Amino acid sequence: MSDRTATVSRETAETTIECTLALDGTGETDVETGIGFFDHMLTAVATHGLFDLTLSCDGDLHVDDHHTVEDVGLCLGTALDEALGDRAGIVRFADRRVPLDEAVASVVVDVSGRPLYRFDGEFSQESVGGLTSHMARHFWRSVATNAGLTMHADIEGENAHHEIEALFKAAARTLDDATRIDDRRADTTPSTKGEL
Repeated sequence: MSDRTATVSRETAETTIECTLALDGTGETDVETGIGFFDHMLTAVATHGLFDLTLSCDGDLHVDDHHTVEDVGLCLGTALDEALGDRAGIVRFADRRVPLDEAVASVVVDVSGRPLYRFDGEFSQESVGGLTSHMARHFWRSVATNAGLTMHADIEGENAHHEIEALFKAAARTLDDATRIDDRRADTTPSTKGEL
């Protein structure tokens, strides 16, 4: 199996980002975005997806959190796409439903190369620890678009911290399942087209 690792850099007037992602990791993280709760969520993605993630972002947080969260999603999605390579041998489809106390999130993914993101639900509070709640939804749209994922997600609950955390954990577990190598597929692509 090839080394499924990618490093992506992005520098604009709004953000400077360095991101390294290893799909076949152990959950090691070194994350610094300037938004504590967002760092916590990215760490949860690595921990529950068993991805190794090193990510730093210097963003224009004096404006708001939008550019930082969106651009980190762009970089993480691009890194995921590059680490997957031609996607040969992957499981491809997966779904998970993850609870956190009263909240529950469901994520279904097809690592298809065709970007589509659908989200259903509302967050119970406007922000959590410096992260605007709706940016959690927007983050996963940025990841899905840049990684070439078809992703459907929904949440319900009464506490935005729990809702967002359940969403990130469900996405992590789903991506771990879908990006795993299926030994029965060897070097074949899981598509009747012969490619993804």
